[in-house]
Amino acid sequence: MCGLVALFAAAGAPPVDPAELLAIRDRMTARGPDGAGSWLSPDRRVGLGHRRLSIIDPSPTGAQPMASADGTMKVVFNGEIYNYRALRAGLEAEGVRFRSGSDTEVVVELLRRYGPGVLSSLRGMFALVAWDGRARRLIAARDGLGIKPLYLAEAGGTVRIASQVKALLAGGRIDTSPDPAGHAGFFLWGHVPEPFTLYRGIRALAPGAWESWDADGSHRHGRFFDLTETLRGDGGDGPAPTLAEALADSVAHHLIADVPVGLFLSAGRDSATLCALAAARAPGRLATVTLGFDEFAGTPGDEVPLAEQVAAAYATDHVTERIPAGDFAEARDRILADMDQPSIDGVNVWLVARAAARRGLKVALSGLGGDELFAGYDTFRKVPRLVRLMRPLAALPGLGDGLARHGAGLARRLGRPKAAGLIAWGGSLPEAYFLRRALFLPDELPAVMDPDMARAGLDRLALRERLAACVAGIDDPRRALSCLEMGCYMRSQLLRDADWAGMAHGVEIRVPLVDTALLGAVLRIGAASGQLPDKAAMAACAAPPLPAALLTRPKTGFSVPVARWLGESSLRGWAGRVHRAQVAAS
Repeated sequence: MCGLVALFAAAGAPPVDPAELLAIRDRMTARGPDGAGSWLSPDRRVGLGHRRLSIIDPSPTGAQPMASADGTMKVVFNGEIYNYRALRAGLEAEGVRFRSGSDTEVVVELLRRYGPGVLSSLRGMFALVAWDGRARRLIAARDGLGIKPLYLAEAGGTVRIASQVKALLAGGRIDTSPDPAGHAGFFLWGHVPEPFTLYRGIRALAPGAWESWDADGSHRHGRFFDLTETLRGDGGDGPAPTLAEALADSVAHHLIADVPVGLFLSAGRDSATLCALAAARAPGRLATVTLGFDEFAGTPGDEVPLAEQVAAAYATDHVTERIPAGDFAEARDRILADMDQPSIDGVNVWLVARAAARRGLKVALSGLGGDELFAGYDTFRKVPRLVRLMRPLAALPGLGDGLARHGAGLARRLGRPKAAGLIAWGGSLPEAYFLRRALFLPDELPAVMDPDMARAGLDRLALRERLAACVAGIDDPRRALSCLEMGCYMRSQLLRDADWAGMAHGVEIRVPLVDTALLGAVLRIGAASGQLPDKAAMAACAAPPLPAALLTRPKTGFSVPVARWLGESSLRGWAGRVHRAQVAAS
């Protein structure tokens, strides 16, 4: 895992400033503590920079920016391509000779031969920028599920691209005027929804998409993966594997590395199932890390006893790290500084990534994505039920708006601020999903941010339209909710938090349950059996079986006592602190 930067000046724009390139690159030193590289074209129209965290081929031959054998294609790359060995073998059969053992060189040679059309063959998590010297074209792309971030700023004929928003800001030439949609979106969701950021001048590249810019300034774009379209289908051609085979395949691919791979272990079924599968396939004894909090000791929220039971069952090299409240107080300012965009979550990942780094790990598996893929959240049960109850009332003209307007104050005084939005937002599945996930409702925004910015942000967000578009053509509630959870909460919060929080400690977090090949396999299994597998089916794939106490434990989620540490009654107070800190930092 790494940090990348690319600057491209089209005809008529000022040439690339090397100092800006290096300022952006070195703002991401934590992402790539093992090395740095840069390249500037002779005419200063293109500059590429890279900070390296060495995972595959840690030798100097894997350094970036990396050029193709003929020198015409240059790439900076962040991520891992888990099927690179098979892709390499295909290229070697065509006569390509490789100079390194890295997956990046495979990407370089594939792009040189086939262009963006080859991106659909890459299995993994990635963000990349390539300079095609023959066509004088810059190409940027991001993996299909949005595991790795990539941010762009376009102004005055210059394109600036980097792995982090704060890195682009460090270059000093970005329009930092606030984007109302980014600010309003944060208070609505607890994260900044893509493609927005806090700044008008910066946007996120869409997952599963590529964009290109030519020397004359012309711009093209395309898609190689679409989540909504995928969930409308049956997983593509080919036979349906068993779920155990599909999970084992994903875990085996995610264990590919030239350094040891560990695992974040909680008392949940996702990480425990991965532990069982990874322990059986890791080249050595699997290292596992668990967090414990003094505030939860002896309560159902304490993950430590069950996690340690799982570690013992699969003979892992296990460490538990207890986190006292004073530790968070000391680390809070650094956590807020490491946070690339505001989020009410991510503290847990920052802490466990720090624990992994203290163990000397550079790579760790996470169970992130299991609830989205296997319907583990209560949204899969409660949202359809809410829609059935509210749809008849929501159809009555003006009733929802009237109740929202007259009942909001009472609902807030009763400690139930979402109650006033039940009719206004409960009548359709995507809107009921938003109601379930929302931190604040739209009518509350003027009380927590500038009212004019709130109104402008809501207009730009077009919340109802975006939610409907996410599930367009998906009739099955289970699939629709998976699409919403993956495309909203998982992508813009969980995955983004895993990126900045892991990279703050130089730890690459891999997510075997967030994998396009696994998603396709699960859909084919559902098509063959008539029913998509659930969390119980996933957990049944562990061998030997998971401890019975874990299987019968009610789902609680992995929580951190942030509100208690801060003296806040809810995450709403923490959200205000986070937002103020991020605005002040800019």
